Amino acid sequence: MNSIFRGDVATARGRALAWVDSLFIDHALFRLVWSNWAAVVPGRLYRSNHPTPWGLARAVRRYGISTLINLRGATQTGSYALSKDAAQRLGLDFHDMSLESRGAPQKDRIYRLFDIFAGMRGPGLIHCKSGADREGLAAGLFVLFEGGTAAAALRQLSLRFGHIKQAKTGILDAFFLRYQREGEAVGKKFLDWVRDDYDEVALKRDFHANGLASFIDDWVLAHE
Repeated sequence: MNSIFRGDVATARGRALAWVDSLFIDHALFRLVWSNWAAVVPGRLYRSNHPTPWGLARAVRRYGISTLINLRGATQTGSYALSKDAAQRLGLDFHDMSLESRGAPQKDRIYRLFDIFAGMRGPGLIHCKSGADREGLAAGLFVLFEGGTAAAALRQLSLRFGHIKQAKTGILDAFFLRYQREGEAVGKKFLDWVRDDYDEVALKRDFHANGLASFIDDWVLAHE
């Protein structure tokens, strides 16, 4: 990601530059009026696009958020610096947990996210950039970690959140569908299936995206 932000938010100049970078390079201008907010499990886990500092403060007041999980990973951007600073000021636990939106979910990251959720001081809030793809994966994983069905996990990846399953990001849907066929159908628990049967290479090989849908997702909507 291109960024004009090269410092920190400890100085007035650095904070101003972080805001310029966040609003105009990271497209946070749109997130000033649209949060893509939803409950994954009310009182336990919520989801949104990358929150502004005051949006995060509002979520803490309204929902009692105690943990913020950043699914974009640590980046040298204004959005990252501002939200991490806000989390610290609000007394939140903060986790960087990088997920991919166009690749087969990786086993080690699935296990790490499970550990984060298991030890999380709740309620928690997960976010990526737009709240469409990586966040849908993480929310769906939470559903499965909690013993939910693949069908319920798939509902976290929907057009309502801006997710386009025909695009390259549809590999995330294909992941849940594969568990539904190979694991859930024979009564196998999700993490047992991930450990014993899940094949990242085979999922990549078998999934084929629609070119037009991918162009819209990548370049028109500018999803990460």
